[in-house]
Amino acid sequence: MSTCADETLDRLPGEQATIRAAQAALNGRQRGLKGLFPFLGPAFIASVAYIDPGNFATNIQAGSTYGYLLLWVVFASNLMAIVIQSMSAKLGIATGYNVPEICRARFKRPVTIGLWIQAEIIAIATDLAEFIGGALGLHLLFGIALFPAAVITGVFSFGLLELQRRGFRPLEAVITALVGVVIVSFAYEVFVAQPDPEALAGGLIPGFEGTQSVMLAAGILGATVMPHVIYLHSALTQRRVVGRTAEERKRIFRFEFIDILIAMGVAGLINAAMLVMAAGLFFGHGETVSTIEGAFARLGDQAGSAAAILFGIGLLASGFSSSSVGTMSGQIVMQGFIKRQIPLYVRRLITMAPALAILAMGVDPTTALVMSQVVLSFGIPFALIPLLMFCSNRSIMGSLVNRRITTMAAWMIAGVVISLNVFLLYQTFTGGFSA
Repeated sequence: MSTCADETLDRLPGEQATIRAAQAALNGRQRGLKGLFPFLGPAFIASVAYIDPGNFATNIQAGSTYGYLLLWVVFASNLMAIVIQSMSAKLGIATGYNVPEICRARFKRPVTIGLWIQAEIIAIATDLAEFIGGALGLHLLFGIALFPAAVITGVFSFGLLELQRRGFRPLEAVITALVGVVIVSFAYEVFVAQPDPEALAGGLIPGFEGTQSVMLAAGILGATVMPHVIYLHSALTQRRVVGRTAEERKRIFRFEFIDILIAMGVAGLINAAMLVMAAGLFFGHGETVSTIEGAFARLGDQAGSAAAILFGIGLLASGFSSSSVGTMSGQIVMQGFIKRQIPLYVRRLITMAPALAILAMGVDPTTALVMSQVVLSFGIPFALIPLLMFCSNRSIMGSLVNRRITTMAAWMIAGVVISLNVFLLYQTFTGGFSA
């Protein structure tokens, strides 16, 4: 395995500084926040998947229908996300390879070809959800029609991809700033919602009220795991800082785990804020808000134009920040599963084309959003199960192999997430549930 010093030689100047700072932290020469800083970033890119437009619709519907009742589900799903993303990051640190690359090395070629095809479909479905978010944000804020708004979102995503040419730090900085915009937007929404502290605390106690609340809880939990970020997170950590020894790799993972706790914690608070906002402003008014457009309109009625505008800005930042994730993960799965690459901008055009076509046909945005979530649900087992298999294998992971209790917890989480997604697929196709 290459050393950190060897890796630094291949990096851009900004990346070289980050790698040197990381090495200083590993050697104990930098401590505290200064030592942690070089390791922060990958989890923030991954966390974008947990605050995409699909989460907006589900959390708002849950809050407007049942108040704070399902707040505990948001936090439970966030704990699951921490476990799964930490394993993905750990795989990259321990092996120097990402999930698709290890699949190619361990599975027969027909299997890897099948995994690659489904992963490409997942990347397209991911882009669909993210383009809808960006397009809806522009449409709600400026009245731009959905198709040209989606084109503008695509142009912005090309700009984000261009940042990758300058190293990982500029992209991470912009993504983190956009996540910060979402935080500010929903902090204000919670402020104007004036949540009832007693009712809010009651929402942290597990419970349901009828079948529909169980179905909504399944919608929140079922959207916990996004298959493309399992692939992506392992790739973001595989060569960022390369440990020379088992002990260095353990220390790198400890730093990265803090990154995951912070980023996933922020994503969890944003999702909770969505539900709290809907509970405080919409619950009890006799109308369930199940669409993003409906939430925007009701916010203007209930809390004023400033609240509605900030909601639109948060949605826009969410759509923009996640708009390049499908392309990044698509590049990773093609290189990993079949050892092929195409120019990044060509891939961007390929993954955005179906989203633009669907919006050009005038398909309802919420319907398109549901379609994308259904496709993503199909891909979850194909990303999650290999991850758990690899992280439980000492010959692959070495000293970073999962502990037995971690493996048991992870398989339980996988069983819950996969079962809930199967349930949601059944309800979607039988007409029993809509996002």
